[in-house]
Amino acid sequence: MDFALSDEQREHRDQVRRFAREVIRPAARKHDQEESIPWEVIKEARRWGLQGIEHMQRMGADPDGQFGVTTAEQLHWGCAGIALAIQGSGLAAAGIAASGTPDQMAEWVPQCFGTDDEIRLGAYAVTEPQAGSDVKSLRTTAKLDGDEWVLNGVKVFITNGGIADVHVVVATVDPDLGHRGQASFVVGPGTPGLRQGKKESKIGIRASHTAEVILEDCRIPVENLLGGMDKLNRKLERARSGQKGGSSNALATFEMTRPFVGASALGIAQAAYEWTLEYLSDETVDGGTPALEEQRIQQVLADVATEIDASRLLVQRAAWRGRNGIPMPGGQGSMSKLKDGDVTMWATTTLIDLVGPYAQTTDCPLEKWFRDAKIYQLFEGTAQVQRLVISRMQARAYQERFAEAAEIAKRAMNGSGNGSAQPLAVA
Repeated sequence: MDFALSDEQREHRDQVRRFAREVIRPAARKHDQEESIPWEVIKEARRWGLQGIEHMQRMGADPDGQFGVTTAEQLHWGCAGIALAIQGSGLAAAGIAASGTPDQMAEWVPQCFGTDDEIRLGAYAVTEPQAGSDVKSLRTTAKLDGDEWVLNGVKVFITNGGIADVHVVVATVDPDLGHRGQASFVVGPGTPGLRQGKKESKIGIRASHTAEVILEDCRIPVENLLGGMDKLNRKLERARSGQKGGSSNALATFEMTRPFVGASALGIAQAAYEWTLEYLSDETVDGGTPALEEQRIQQVLADVATEIDASRLLVQRAAWRGRNGIPMPGGQGSMSKLKDGDVTMWATTTLIDLVGPYAQTTDCPLEKWFRDAKIYQLFEGTAQVQRLVISRMQARAYQERFAEAAEIAKRAMNGSGNGSAQPLAVA
């Protein structure tokens, strides 16, 4: 077991930190105040090799799965909103990769990013007004009409919604089957029937474009169904016959990306912690005692540092397991997202309390990190939903282990030749 980053991973981490410090942070306040898309930073990220299809391929080639989460943490250390603007297209690409055929991936994933000269964007449209994090309750419909699918519905809180060149839309094909009756579709650029609705003005991550996506008789070719008709028909047939197996494409995509969301939150917490250390190094308390020598302050900083480090280990483990195809039956991916979101919200609040009145002003960076932190308890599954996912997966894993142990014991009994043999001990 080796917890050390390789030389290449450390070099990459330092490069992304330098980009965040030299390029992102100088632009962060402007785009946060104006709620504007940081096109110039996205283009610079492409020049640094930190955005685009080549960057995504490099992240996927890392055998330890650490390049992606390291990138997310360091970019968010710079500014969460700008980091999401840089990385937002990756969720659409992940949706295509999770559900699409090789031909579909080859066609659509590059279009989520464009070229160095012409940056393009992708959007992954799942959330709906009445569904929130519950993907089983989606009302957007997809109906087959000849050789076209017709999409109708409203998606909300969509990153790059309406302005993206490629929208990946999760819709219901058979409402009676719940999430097993859903499919994912690609809506290409300029498709009639898809338009942007309300652009959201948010408390945080304000440099990231978030908007409604409205689908009104939006017609797309039948081949834009991710995975193809044969795969969908087999899935629907299994669901209608009551067979177990199969899962929501949206849930599968989210499970792949949750460690990255956790790492993103972690970047905010780390930024807030480092700034507070620097700020307090110049402060005094109790008539001249250096603040960092005050026991009360040391206790708080120790708790923050410990929680951040523990959260990072959860992210690193989940990313490693996901990259190497190791199952996470206990919800380890969701654990990383849950823990990091909660820790970041707690850490920024705690550090604001530690710094005092100055932290409530817009001149203090903690104010922005506090605003940015809250989203990481909300999107890609709220903290409450994460707890439900984890508890259900834990219960299911326990039941499966119990059933397996019982079956081993039964085989041992049957193989003994008499009914008096003791079953084998099962760990």
